[in-house]
Amino acid sequence: MSEQRGERHRSRFNGDTRVLYRQAVRTPLPDIDAERMFYENMMNVADAQEQKADMLEDPDITLLEAYERQLEGISESYKRRLESIAGDDYESVALAHFNGDRDDRVSRLAAYYYEGLWRMQQRITVADMMFFPIIIRYPDSFTVNIRFASGYATTKSVVYESPEHSEEDVEDKYFDRYYNESLFEQKEAAAKIRAWADIIREEFPDPDESSFDERKFGGIVSGGGRKGSLFSSVLERVEPDPDRFDEPVEEPMLVPEGKEAKRTERELLPEGSLVI
Repeated sequence: MSEQRGERHRSRFNGDTRVLYRQAVRTPLPDIDAERMFYENMMNVADAQEQKADMLEDPDITLLEAYERQLEGISESYKRRLESIAGDDYESVALAHFNGDRDDRVSRLAAYYYEGLWRMQQRITVADMMFFPIIIRYPDSFTVNIRFASGYATTKSVVYESPEHSEEDVEDKYFDRYYNESLFEQKEAAAKIRAWADIIREEFPDPDESSFDERKFGGIVSGGGRKGSLFSSVLERVEPDPDRFDEPVEEPMLVPEGKEAKRTERELLPEGSLVI
């Protein structure tokens, strides 16, 4: 019965951008165990970059398959986060917030991640919507902004093409050249994406192998999108604002976005882009 209710809720849910707009989740890092968990999560993000690079270098894996695998991995991480916040029935908790039946810390967090999960799943079929998250480490906490932007690429994205999904009618005598150039683009993109994994590891060092001063600040912003046969990726370091928070935090909570989020929009998004 609960599964049937969940299916009915999903069929009615069409997203609610208000829960993401200009907001982030701030999570405390009260001790070394919490820092280790954060570090492990960020190493998973770095590993995912390398796995994506491996797929781009493999001619037997299409770009669409690599793209969908990446989205599935992110979706699974959101589901785990939802379960840790609101339990197995996280969907009902999130929908209670959307429907106006709950407005407490847990329901707000559940709604935030559920909206991100829903939009992530929509990206498989919807073009011109770019995933544009930002993660920042502060001395006593870290923040995650789940953001989506219009368009499929930033001003600094690496763009590569999938011949299998091109709608262009390439003459047979030119197809081999077109195909080989696309493979070359993918290999160039793979090299850059592999280097981004190193940036993540540098920004978020192992708490057991670094001093507190070395790891108390760090940040990355990334972006990925698709338009037809074109795919894009980007990852950049972010300089954290040391004055962003005046008060400590004891449990995960929603907070307004910081200066870093606005700065990355100005620096990376084309003029006229919409962000949610």
